[in-house]
Amino acid sequence: MSPAPPNPRARRLRAPLLLAVWTLFGVAATGGLVIFFARLAAGTTPGIEIHVVSGLALLAAWAAYQWAHWLRIAPWRPRLDYTLGLVAAISMGLALLTGLPLALEWWQAREAGRPAHYVSWLSGAHNVMSMLVLTFVAAHLFTVLERDARRRAENGKGAAKQ
Repeated sequence: MSPAPPNPRARRLRAPLLLAVWTLFGVAATGGLVIFFARLAAGTTPGIEIHVVSGLALLAAWAAYQWAHWLRIAPWRPRLDYTLGLVAAISMGLALLTGLPLALEWWQAREAGRPAHYVSWLSGAHNVMSMLVLTFVAAHLFTVLERDARRRAENGKGAAKQ
């Protein structure tokens, strides 16, 4: 007997681009949370170099992943998983885009040997979008997993009745 063909979802979840996105997202998100709380508690920004570099790499990897993901799932469907995914994608795009001028200011300040002076509304927008990303990426993922589990259960019940 030949082995069963690999499940397309399992293959996609092990794809190098998705693994890169998740890894970079984890590093950037963890760093962002550390920076957010350290800045509030102590007025410091530990690990900002790692956060900026991982954020820039995430921008490129996420854009490539998002393009391929949309080509696979299009057209739009009026379902909860699509809506949560859209909010997650918009939030991620805005978090990454607002991070670019913040990263530029950080780099210029670093090169000039001066403290960075971030535009407050831009920094605030970056923080809010980042929190939305964490919320809606998780909600999108769990909704997709729940939908798939429900479909498997329905398919199993149909097979058991036959």
